[in-house]
Amino acid sequence: MISREAALAKLQSHQRIYVQGMASTPHGLLEELAQRGRELEAVELFHLHVEGDTPWITTDLSGHIYDRSLFIGKNMRDHVREGRASYVPLFLSEIPWFLSQPAFRPDVVFLNVSPPDAHGYVSLGPTLEATRTAIANAQVVIAQINKHVPRVLGDALIPMDHITYGVAWEEPLSAKEATEIDPVTEKIGYYVASLIENRSTLQLGIGNIPDAVLRQLVNHQDLGIHSEMISDGVQTLAEKGVITGRYKTTDPGKIVATFAFGTPELYRFLDDHPLISLRDVDYTNDTAVIRQNSRMVSINSAIEIDLTGQVVAESIGSQVISGVGGQMDFVRGASLSPEGKSIIALPSQTRSGQSRIVATLKPGAGVTTTRNHVQYVVTEYGIADLHGKSLEERARNLIAIAHPANREALIQAAKTMWKGF
Repeated sequence: MISREAALAKLQSHQRIYVQGMASTPHGLLEELAQRGRELEAVELFHLHVEGDTPWITTDLSGHIYDRSLFIGKNMRDHVREGRASYVPLFLSEIPWFLSQPAFRPDVVFLNVSPPDAHGYVSLGPTLEATRTAIANAQVVIAQINKHVPRVLGDALIPMDHITYGVAWEEPLSAKEATEIDPVTEKIGYYVASLIENRSTLQLGIGNIPDAVLRQLVNHQDLGIHSEMISDGVQTLAEKGVITGRYKTTDPGKIVATFAFGTPELYRFLDDHPLISLRDVDYTNDTAVIRQNSRMVSINSAIEIDLTGQVVAESIGSQVISGVGGQMDFVRGASLSPEGKSIIALPSQTRSGQSRIVATLKPGAGVTTTRNHVQYVVTEYGIADLHGKSLEERARNLIAIAHPANREALIQAAKTMWKGF
């Protein structure tokens, strides 16, 4: 146990640092890194989504610290667009492999962990993802020992001797404020929930749409969770007895995810809860594992979808705003599951009234999920089943769930694309 300043003084130029993210973002260590950054040269910082301010990305620190983001949140978008940071597109399931390669293996890891228990174990709290792989490959592990980090079980528990330097530090976990569900999102949630059968196992992404789906499932029975993330809606259904995991093939009875993000109430729910099992992301997002659960349902969102079913979920044109994440991992796993379903859910229009169902994708847009993998697409206007349909049939089904104000333009575009439309 040493001071924060003494711990960061151990850093050297040209090192690669991996940072635990989401709710577990170690703000204290990152702030100290920003303070010390000008003493270092060519340090690379790798991370998935991190919450909060980004003091290590400034003009003064250019050439000293370079950020390589594996997933982009709101706080990183301008930095990537303006060249102060870069984005590395990878399937979430591949990130442990990536961190094991000599060219990207981290030298240092920053953590935010719980105090040790009676057996000398700390918990990585609500964020696991690829953190254990980073720890296994690094030479130095620096951890904030933080009483606000819940003792989450599963692979999140690690022995204290995996930590090189511990820093006593108190800071609340990054959290998501509870938000109201608007009527459009509520309707999307209703249609998605109508596709979910009792005894299904669910994967849900982040945002209001998954929360809206979960609110519609209070009368379902024996649902399971095998997901890359969980949020407050999972807590509500678990406490109501809707989520039991009784019919899961993998980890029966357990709520399995690789990270959790939500309100402080969710973090209190996670603390020492025997049903919660955080697992490494190359397990949770492994298609071979996902497909073992019958009635596996993946629920993800998109920025836009073209009339053939190509899904863009990480960029607006060439401007990256999020990341590949685990969408394809779960779309494919759910598709291969016995009685499984993959669902892409999105509002029919943007806030400015532009259609999210488009004739052709914006130039430079990155296709996250190919049209070959898409099964169901849901908007507030209904459900489009694309699986096994011709291009013309796909277009008709998608136009039927587009916003009424945009349908005629889409029909005319389809007639230009397919003469027999």
